[in-house]
Parts: sequence; C-alpha cells; structure tokens
Amino acid sequence: MSLSIGIVGLPNVGKSTLFNALTKKCVPAENYPFCTIEPSVGVVPVPDPRLAKLSEFSKSGKTIPAAVYFVDIAGLVAGAAEGQGLGNKFLSHIREVDAIAHIVRVFQDPSIIHVANKVEPLEDIGVINLELVLSDMEVVTKRLASLQKETKRGDKESVAEEIILKKIEKVLEGGKMATETNLNEEEKFKIKSLNLLTLKPMLYVLNVSEASENIEFKAPGMIVKIDPVFERGFDDLIKKSYELLGLETFFTTGVDETRAWTIKKGSTAPEAGAAIHTDFRDKFIRAEVINWQDLLDSGSYATARAKGLVRTEGKDYIVKDGDVIEFKI
Repeated sequence: MSLSIGIVGLPNVGKSTLFNALTKKCVPAENYPFCTIEPSVGVVPVPDPRLAKLSEFSKSGKTIPAAVYFVDIAGLVAGAAEGQGLGNKFLSHIREVDAIAHIVRVFQDPSIIHVANKVEPLEDIGVINLELVLSDMEVVTKRLASLQKETKRGDKESVAEEIILKKIEKVLEGGKMATETNLNEEEKFKIKSLNLLTLKPMLYVLNVSEASENIEFKAPGMIVKIDPVFERGFDDLIKKSYELLGLETFFTTGVDETRAWTIKKGSTAPEAGAAIHTDFRDKFIRAEVINWQDLLDSGSYATARAKGLVRTEGKDYIVKDGDVIEFKI
C-alpha cells in the first residue's frame, strides 16, 4: 500500500535536509528558496522491533519492513495560490499526496535565510495554511459552478454534493481548514475526487536544533520534534506519519522471509490479504491468526496451536495490528 506523506513548509525551514537524512537520497538542500522544484519520493522503513524478533524466531533468510513514502515538495510562499514562487505547481504536488508533514522552523540561526527575515513559527504556519485554504477555495468555487445545471434539474447526487461543498465553502471563507467541517466518511467519499488540501491529515514537524536557540510555541495539532542535522526524532516522525495515514501492520513469517505488511486500520482479512496478492482476497477461504507476542512466547507454532492461540478466522475478521497471519485459498 503506497500511501504518501508530503513534506511541506516555507523555503529554508529544513524540508530537503530532513528528506535527505530520512532517505539518504541525493536531493539538493542548499541555502536558498526554490532549490527543490520537482518533488522527490523516498521510501522510508518503519521502525518496528517486533519484525526483528519474528525474523529471529523463524530464522528467516530475509527481513522486509513496512514503509512510509515521503515526498519532498518545494517551499511555498505567501501568494502561492496566485502563482507566486511557482506556487500553483507546488500546490498540485501537495494535492497528489495522502497526508501532509508541515515542517516548521523554530530555531534561530542568522546564517540560514528566512524568507520573512524573522522566525515566527505561528506566522509561518498561518502563511502555509492560508495558501492551502485559498487553493481549496478556488477548487470548491469552480466545482459549485459546474454543478449548477445538475442541481437545478434536481439531480440527487449533485444536490448532495452541493450541500457538502457549501458547508466547506463557509469554513474556508473564515480562513479555516476544511477539516473543521467534521465531515463524515460518506461525505468525504462524495468529494474525494477534488483532493482538497485542507482535508488531508496534517502533522506539524518542529525543526529544532540543539546547536541553536529555539522559540517555544504551541502548534495547533499533532506534533513531533526533529533535528535533521543531528538526525534525532526520526523514528518518532516515521511512526507518527504511519499513524497519520491511518495505517497498521500485520506480519507473515517463515524460513524464507519475515515481512511487515501495511494495511488501513479496520481492514478485513481478505482486504489485508490483498496486500500480499489479490488471490488472497478474491479466493479467500480462511486465515490462521496469532498475535506476534503470543507466537514468540509459545516458542513454536506447534506449541501455540496446542495452547489454542492460533485462531481460524473468516472473511469478516478485522485484522489487528501485530497479527501474524497465514492465508488459506
């Protein structure tokens, strides 16, 4: 499952430095705005101590972790929604990701240029979020205009969509993110194709530096602190990004390989099986399931079976994080 999280923020807040450190990919991270123009994608392994323990248990030849896809997106500036600083292009890159890691500079360092010539984290957050709001406002306005003909005819689907969009429009007009409309899953599905930026889950990543003075402030949401120069806080960032995307992990383990598989929370056994191969969804018969810790504590599958810890589950079973599963077709 290749869901992605876009790294966004103002120029020179440390986006590409973080991306380079996370992925060890050779992405420019120079000290000037707009160094990164085309987004780069990095596949970053999710730290999970359970995986190594299962691999050792099975004496596996290979160990394959779950992963998060990070996308390095060039810095936005005020006026991006109107095309400033190549803004429209960068906003389109954000529209293609599933969640947003909003990098916020909280360190003071006169040798690193700030586009506003001052470090004010809340103001920086406001600049980026406003550009996302303005971009979404344009999308919503255009969509409402295109729906007029159908809504006048009384088309039920169009009328339903119009109601949702007007609810979002009101919130955006107040300068707030569309997440504050508190849409239910059905409403979100009806407007999913619009890929609204302010409906994407967002994680605020505070870029601190132990070598510099930091500004204390309270970010308006889920946060994690990182120091990309000293490469600290990365495990927490990766784990929280995984959580932000609504993902969880199940395992398969054997002599050939032990592997962590990524699924959306709430997936049924056949849906989880599709992460391995569509046959495990389409031809699903049953799944043999055991919690990873129960398997290790038992010492062997045979002992776990004898204790009744290996369960046979059907197609309605909701997979739990940490399940070790063998699919039967």
